[in-house]
Parts: sequence; structure tokens; C-alpha cells
Amino acid sequence: MKIAIASDHGGYELRKLVASYLQDNGHEVVDHGCYSHDSVDYPDFAKLVCDEVGSGSCEAGILICGTGIGMSIAANRHRNIRAALCHEAFTARMSREHNNANVLCLGERVIGSEVALDAVRVWVNTEFAGGRHQKRLDKLS
Repeated sequence: MKIAIASDHGGYELRKLVASYLQDNGHEVVDHGCYSHDSVDYPDFAKLVCDEVGSGSCEAGILICGTGIGMSIAANRHRNIRAALCHEAFTARMSREHNNANVLCLGERVIGSEVALDAVRVWVNTEFAGGRHQKRLDKLS
């Protein structure tokens, strides 16, 4: 899967870890930074990933900030983006199965690295269930 990823300064370390994990597991990663701990504005980085996913140049996106809340809010302002803030594997699975989330949001300051990687693993390996869930998604368009 081709996945766009970005973070602000609050998600810098986890972004590097998640990007490495994805590459090590055969995914193509388009890394939009940020590339240091210097303060940056999360909406700018959310836009980079959402533009990639929205245009179809990437199949999915992952956004990381301190809590994941800012990235989630910023991402969901973009058309055809269904960003889900997840804190563990169960919500990650449900976001894909029931909501067909195409952007995963994580918070580096609220989730441990192993739990985050487990959520990422589940999220990228879960398919949308369709059926009754598609009818509900259609109401969001």
C-alpha cells in the first residue's frame, strides 16, 4: 500500500517510528515531515497528506501530533477524507471495517509506541466491510 505520512513537532518521534515500520513491512511511504522538533502548524501537514489521499496518489494517510486531536480535526475538513483518531487496535480496526477511514490519526503524547504500531498494523491490514456501512457513508457525502 502507498501511504502518505506527516506529523507536527508533537508527533515527530512517532512519525519516524511508524514510517520505518511501514517500510519494513513492504509499504511505500511518502513522508511529508516534519523533520525536526521545531514548532510547526499541524494544519499545514494535514493538508499535505489529505491532498495525496484525496487525489488518489496515495491509498491512505497517517497523521500524528501530540494528541491526534488537531490532526483529526484538520484532516476531516478535507473533502473525501475520513480521518479516525485511534488509540489502540480495536478502534483502528473498527475505523476501517465500519467507517472506511482513509486517514489514521495518532497522538504521540497519549499512546505508547508499541500500542501505536499495533494500531497501525491492524489499520493497514483491515478491509472495509461494506454492506450496511456503505449506506451510512453515503449519507456523509
